[in-house]
Amino acid sequence: MTEATTRKDRQTVEEYRMRTHLIHGNYHSKHWDFNHHIIPPMSASAAYRLGSVHRGAQGFVEFASDEADLKGDMPIYIYDRLHEPTRGMLEENLAYAEVGETAVCFASGMAAVSAAVGVCTKAGDEIVAHHTLYGCTYSLFTNWLPRFGIQVKFADLRNSKSFHEAVTEHTTAVYFETPVNPTLDIIDIAEVTSWVKAIKATRGADDRLAVIVDNTFATPFCQRPLTLGADLVVHSLTKNIGGFGTDMGGAVIASQQYHAPLLMYRKDFGGVLSPKNAWPILVYGLPTLATRMNNQQKTALQVAQFLERHPKVAYVRYPGLPSFPQHQLARRQMVSYDEQFAPGSMLTFVLKGDEKEATAAGERFIDYVADHAYCITLAVSLGQIRTLIEEPFSMTHSALPADVKCSKGVKPGAIRLSMGLEDWQDIIDDLDKALAQI
Repeated sequence: MTEATTRKDRQTVEEYRMRTHLIHGNYHSKHWDFNHHIIPPMSASAAYRLGSVHRGAQGFVEFASDEADLKGDMPIYIYDRLHEPTRGMLEENLAYAEVGETAVCFASGMAAVSAAVGVCTKAGDEIVAHHTLYGCTYSLFTNWLPRFGIQVKFADLRNSKSFHEAVTEHTTAVYFETPVNPTLDIIDIAEVTSWVKAIKATRGADDRLAVIVDNTFATPFCQRPLTLGADLVVHSLTKNIGGFGTDMGGAVIASQQYHAPLLMYRKDFGGVLSPKNAWPILVYGLPTLATRMNNQQKTALQVAQFLERHPKVAYVRYPGLPSFPQHQLARRQMVSYDEQFAPGSMLTFVLKGDEKEATAAGERFIDYVADHAYCITLAVSLGQIRTLIEEPFSMTHSALPADVKCSKGVKPGAIRLSMGLEDWQDIIDDLDKALAQI
């Protein structure tokens, strides 16, 4: 039997590789069967005609019902904030990409973070979080959660002693990013989940302790935390999964036990992803994720190697470099669907000099790039087809106190690069010209 015949005789979609799945999705979706559409349709209705009081009542009964959802029947759509077909198709494909059982989409990445934490905690509970986080997540944890009686303790989740000193009987969630924004430190997901599993073994059956991982930097192409023991994964869909910088969104992917709580949280807090924002992510973002990430991380390695060799650069942090302090952990944990090393598209670097000199040089460098570079854009987002540059200390991580930033590796003058799809030689040329000015 020839290879072509074998491909033709495949009976189930599961036999196809993930890169193909990301493009074709699930056109036998329970949310919308679009056999005659090549491109998934977009719905645009805030409310839905029900036909009878009985059908309306049944829809409310079945909403956020695991029993109804697992039957696989077409949902009864009532109101966009509850459920609608375009977003539902995106959620199916996101769950599949992350090897999860369910996905629930939100209006932004921060709405997704809030939901993941919200379904795992209540007043009187505690969260143990890694000491370095995205600035808005840090602000949520320190400014807002305490108002609701939820305390956050910060620890170094690369260190067993630090973790265990922070955990108490009131801890119900462990939260971290990996790679960490912006230091690119790697947290060993399997190791942290093993610590949590050991603690749960000493607790009662009803005691909760969930591991929440922000996988935005890596994307499911490079890393799938649920397969390593995490309970919930959060994403800013605005970033690499969306890919084009046109639409905001967020998602939580988890096991089925979190499906109903996440839907109820979204319904009541209202941070729902609109179908008009879900559609581009479904049609353009997720299908091109593998192709974009393959090319962007190749460029990232070329750029990281150039910067590492440059006499004006003190150091570079990129998981793909052999000099990266956690390179072996990155090789073990950050792997693509076909088990290839996938170190991602993000890197940071610091210019030479003492802190004052490096900070001043970094500002001059970035300002020159903003004014003169053609293919590098000064902007605080990441994961787009365009290469983006920023200074985390004063921009994305400004919510963290200065002493916290300095002590946890977010240095003044550190520069973060999110690699795009431009020719890598053009990116290096722009960087080289900017470095010549300092």
